[in-house]
Amino acid sequence: MAEKKPSFENALGRLDEIVRHLEKGDLPLSDSLKLFEEGTALLATASQMLDEAEQKVVKLRKGADRRPEELPFEEE
Repeated sequence: MAEKKPSFENALGRLDEIVRHLEKGDLPLSDSLKLFEEGTALLATASQMLDEAEQKVVKLRKGADRRPEELPFEEE
């Protein structure tokens, strides 16, 4: 069964929990490593979601000076 992708808000909430647990410093090393691995996976997922959202909102095109300029995304 495929693992369900968390929502952006749920990913951030879980990351916050993980950081709080790790900052306490009272977990065994193996548990800390598991939480660290989970956190890095959640961070990658949240980052990908942000990238996808940005691509929907903004597109780049070359301006008059041939440098990229940001324009609002236009629905096609």
